[in-house]
Amino acid sequence: MPQLLDSTIRLLSQEPLAGSIPTGEVLRIAEILDTAGLACLEVSGGGAFESTVRRGVESPWERIRALDARTVTPLGIALRGRFLVGSRPVSADVVQRFVSCAAENGIDIFRLHDPLNDVANLREAGQAIVGAGKTLHVGLVYSPGRTGEVDALVEQARPVPELGAARVIINDPTDALLPHLTEELVTRVGEVTGLPVGLHVQGAAGTGLLNAIVATRVGADLIATAVYPLALTLHRVAGQSLVEALHGLGRETGVDVGSLWDASDIVDEYIGDEPVAPVAPRIAVRAAEYDLPAGLVAALDVHLRAHAAGDRLLDTLSEVQRIRADAGWPPLAAPIGQILGSQALLNILSARRYGTVLDEFRHLVVGAYGETPAPIDPSVRRAVELLAVDTPALEDDPPSAEDVRDAADGLAAAEEDLVLLAMFGEDASALLRTIRQRHSREASLLVGDVDAQRAERIRELVKIVQESGVGEIEIEDDGMRVSVRRADEPQPMRGGIVVTDEAPVGAAAPSGNGGLVRVESPMVGVFYRSADPGSPPFVDIGDVVAAGQTLCLLEAMKLFNELTAEVDGRIRSIHVENGQPVEYGTLLFEIEPVSTPPAV
Repeated sequence: MPQLLDSTIRLLSQEPLAGSIPTGEVLRIAEILDTAGLACLEVSGGGAFESTVRRGVESPWERIRALDARTVTPLGIALRGRFLVGSRPVSADVVQRFVSCAAENGIDIFRLHDPLNDVANLREAGQAIVGAGKTLHVGLVYSPGRTGEVDALVEQARPVPELGAARVIINDPTDALLPHLTEELVTRVGEVTGLPVGLHVQGAAGTGLLNAIVATRVGADLIATAVYPLALTLHRVAGQSLVEALHGLGRETGVDVGSLWDASDIVDEYIGDEPVAPVAPRIAVRAAEYDLPAGLVAALDVHLRAHAAGDRLLDTLSEVQRIRADAGWPPLAAPIGQILGSQALLNILSARRYGTVLDEFRHLVVGAYGETPAPIDPSVRRAVELLAVDTPALEDDPPSAEDVRDAADGLAAAEEDLVLLAMFGEDASALLRTIRQRHSREASLLVGDVDAQRAERIRELVKIVQESGVGEIEIEDDGMRVSVRRADEPQPMRGGIVVTDEAPVGAAAPSGNGGLVRVESPMVGVFYRSADPGSPPFVDIGDVVAAGQTLCLLEAMKLFNELTAEVDGRIRSIHVENGQPVEYGTLLFEIEPVSTPPAV
């Protein structure tokens, strides 16, 4: 009986959808999917880890723990061999520690592939996964372009059983597999390895679904899917469509389609009307024509337009294909596809092939990432070597967790924090500083104006609102009134929950300074000028604002509260810095009132 792996949670946690749905709603989606009878929920890995760290809101480990606490379906993670979840190879020590942390936090199934299909690069991670008593699925990446790629992939599958794998996953990130090739690969890989075979494909225009059905007909027992809105948006196999198609063919999956539609309703509520790259037909068509990942084509298009070279897209896609041949026909899985695309972009914009060589492309050519499927073009290797005289080599042994411990400056409270610092450097440092400040503020709240009992009551109210359909709850106790309600519109940042008390958020008071109105903080918290680190501030000095317009966010006890203007006017001064802790009554803004409402 074919089984389904669902990647919805992972896809919602990485670009281009990271942050589009509040964490509370993502957890609710996971709880619904947990009732669907799926074989696995793939919740992290790939670009999800990196996106979470760079957003600087929560630790990716926190997200995994929260999902594990709410589900019984096995949780999965996707790893890129020695790259794990980043864009650079990491040390054997970090591989071991990462796998250990993932296993301890609730990951049961590790889908492990090497971007070059160099199975030797999987040994360290594979040993760590098996040693932790977890399930190892080894992926092999199919990318077309040279003759004999099916035979080569079958040969690369031979040593997979030696890694202790429980299953081989055929992965096609380019929508290039055709049904007859899928049938041949599933059959031959199963025969040569003696292992069950699964399929993880991307494909627009129904090709992914077609390949999934063919694969199950010849024995594939696990198919990667996503709920319908994400499948349509990101070119995945829709779980609903596959279950119903297999049911019609007499092959039951045991999956409850109703639960998949219930999860789809929540996703659709947040992204149903928003265009999400790379769905533009122009991008999808070119991706299919050139056998390239749609996300890579979309990224190249954005960069070309930024350089006023949007008309060079087809030239750039052709250059990607030429560079791939020069570099030994590596598969197009991340991060290799991005490396080839970036080098192609440089070649096209500079009108000179290999006049400038990216460090990452040089590392690929000289073998620092592993062995490519075919030999590197000798002239390209020579050119890269000549241009790399003054360029530092990729470290043979990248920093270990212990190497960064001394430089962590007390940020690492646990093994998992050291792993983040070793892999993501300054991005991880910024995240951990934010988390440490958050915990310090919570401790001060518990011993300050709000005692432990009241703080716990507020948390319980927030949990009720997050996990139920209740719109608003209000309590009054010993002169303190607290209301927790869902925002009418989802907040740009986490949660979509607003906490208010008797002091109205955004209270304005005349300052006595030339008629300026003071906007003071109604709570203890942290002041944020923008919705997230990469977004522009809500307001700047000189901006005209309308009553009710958002001025900033205040974070308290992991909740983000909009502070809005009480009057129409012009921002004359901003008195605190982004990320600065503030106390009750701290002066935040001064606004000069205007007589007529501004147009916004």
